[in-house]
Amino acid sequence: MTQRLRVQNFTVSRDGIAAGADQTLEQPFGHDVNPMELMSWAAGTASWSNRLDSGGSRGFEDRLTRDFTHGIGAEIMGRHKFGPRSGPWPDETWEGWWGEEPPFHTPVFVLTSHPRPPLVKGETTFHFLDATPTEALEQAKAAAGGLDVRLGGGVTTLRAFLAADLIDELHVAIAPIALGTGLKLWDRPEELEDRFHLEQITAGSGVTHCFLWRRRVA
Repeated sequence: MTQRLRVQNFTVSRDGIAAGADQTLEQPFGHDVNPMELMSWAAGTASWSNRLDSGGSRGFEDRLTRDFTHGIGAEIMGRHKFGPRSGPWPDETWEGWWGEEPPFHTPVFVLTSHPRPPLVKGETTFHFLDATPTEALEQAKAAAGGLDVRLGGGVTTLRAFLAADLIDELHVAIAPIALGTGLKLWDRPEELEDRFHLEQITAGSGVTHCFLWRRRVA
């Protein structure tokens, strides 16, 4: 079976913004962006962070959070999804903000201009690559054991992989809020219809879920 590069549960505002500027340790989504407001649709599900006793919803959106790891053998992320620092690492004591047991449970390839030795946290190993999108995808597929690769973000990384025409499937949730300024994925999802089929489903939460899959070349 052909390995795919997939985007899952990536959330933007209705004006296409996924994060603000000036990311810090205290503000991982950047200035003026409340991650729980943006991601409230996922946080309200029973399967959010595998807390099945949370009393959350168990419908369509719960299935999206529950299946987050299904069929995924590796992840690619930008450096700012690992942590807020840029430039050379001052030391290697910073181990990201994912805790002792990150939710990935697979190899994770972090794109950075400043590689460092691999970091093992529980069942997750972070590999730090100075690589093009194509090179990173080749390494991630080799490590994924025949399963798919997830492209985790952030928005700058997604745009780079879209520009390289490497993404096979995307699920992007559009939250019913406007952020005004920040890092933008798109103005509207229809921009991608030249390369992808698009189906949109609005859930009871008010979030519109966009499912895009690559058009076959005749």
